[in-house]
Amino acid sequence: MRRIDALGISLGVFVLAGLVYLALQLFGVDSINAGIWTQAALVVMLVGWSMTYLFRVGNNNMTYNQQLKDYEEAVMLKRLEEMSPEELAKLQQEIEQEKES
Repeated sequence: MRRIDALGISLGVFVLAGLVYLALQLFGVDSINAGIWTQAALVVMLVGWSMTYLFRVGNNNMTYNQQLKDYEEAVMLKRLEEMSPEELAKLQQEIEQEKES
């Protein structure tokens, strides 16, 4: 996610909170209670988002980790493509020896 995306989402959340506040007032809730309920909803959303973030961190499912994994796989594939048939046979033999031991 780019910074501009995060800023856009943040702005959207605050605009949505303002609309909820106005909707609550429109349905007859006084301004103090509407403000309390709107703030409570924002806090719940913030805690929920934080939990999803911590879950992604715990599972190493972050953008950087995925990019690093993709890069490492691409490098390994390129190295395999550049190897001669003799080198590939030697590598396969080494792998089989490691599996046996």
